[in-house]
Amino acid sequence: MKTFHCDHCNQLVFFENERCERCNSRLGYVPQSGDMHAFEDAGDGRWRSLHPQTPGALFRQCNNYALENVCNGMIPDDEAHANDTLCRACQFTRTIPNLTRAENRLYWYRLETSKRRLLYTLGALGLPLVTRAEDPEHGLQFEFLEDMADGQAVLTGHDHGLITMNIAEADDAHRETTRVSLHEPYRTLLGHFRHEVGHYYFDRLVAGTRWLEPFRQCFGDERADYAEALATHYANGPAPDWAERHVSAYASVHPWEDWAETWAHYLHIVDTVDTAAACGLTLLPASPDEPVLTDQTPVDEASFDSLMARWFPLTYALNSLNRSLGMPDGYPFTLASPVIDKLRFVHRVISAAARGADDALASGGGRDRLGDGGAHEIPADPPR
Repeated sequence: MKTFHCDHCNQLVFFENERCERCNSRLGYVPQSGDMHAFEDAGDGRWRSLHPQTPGALFRQCNNYALENVCNGMIPDDEAHANDTLCRACQFTRTIPNLTRAENRLYWYRLETSKRRLLYTLGALGLPLVTRAEDPEHGLQFEFLEDMADGQAVLTGHDHGLITMNIAEADDAHRETTRVSLHEPYRTLLGHFRHEVGHYYFDRLVAGTRWLEPFRQCFGDERADYAEALATHYANGPAPDWAERHVSAYASVHPWEDWAETWAHYLHIVDTVDTAAACGLTLLPASPDEPVLTDQTPVDEASFDSLMARWFPLTYALNSLNRSLGMPDGYPFTLASPVIDKLRFVHRVISAAARGADDALASGGGRDRLGDGGAHEIPADPPR
């Protein structure tokens, strides 16, 4: 995630902000520029941009911004339609929670906030991203549902481009209780979004393509009975040595879950490294034996080895800072060599998709970068 500033006073602002804390200017995200803009009221429901790329341009607030205050998206005035206009991010939501329950508005806000960050990262990586309205067969859509009064539970999951999220995951206490009961080191709302969209991109980028056989070599055969694998996992738990091959215990359930967990982890890495680079974060310790971080290569130009070389010192610093605050490790993972192989595979699939070459499993050389479509055999023991 890049850094953002208020166009009026140059105060640093966050991607989620609606107003500048220093000058009180109205803020909003404009996907056409990929930036936060400051605005001044232009009357008649319109807002005048103060951004240097669009000085004086008129915008309207997304309906979920103006009426519901769960969004901060802005729409060019000439594209807006009175009373029924949603920003690009909100167009991906098909079903919202029942707002007659007061707490559901907060949960909806949290869900939309995480979803917007997910969509930002997917767009920055150049992945194919369309709504169901734009592509009924391959489009992506979200629905946010709650458990029924009769006790029928809503399962968070993915089904042919439709991602269902149980809104209970937006309740911090519920999510933490679930994390502890399942012995998980990490459970976040954004992590759920990244995991479920991984299933979507398996269908879009791997299934039925030339990536499928290399996928099976790396993750296993996805044709194994999923229901049986899931039942076995919950009955017996993961294998004692799961960490030697998988990024999480849940990843050991089935190759589909291994892919989705690894995909989510890759997005964690890319977004965090990108944010650190945007903030100019470097590590220059006095001792040469301590982790060093000086590489500021943009993530979309970085090789996989560059990303991993930056990731380890960054997580060391992150965990050290958290411990100084008396908080759990921000990154409670270790990555075994086979897990790094899988992350490298995800990187290459995304690299190919970013160039529109999702079937390009090259037989020769080529650079391993997000900006090119080269694909390679997965090495047995990649650099760590």
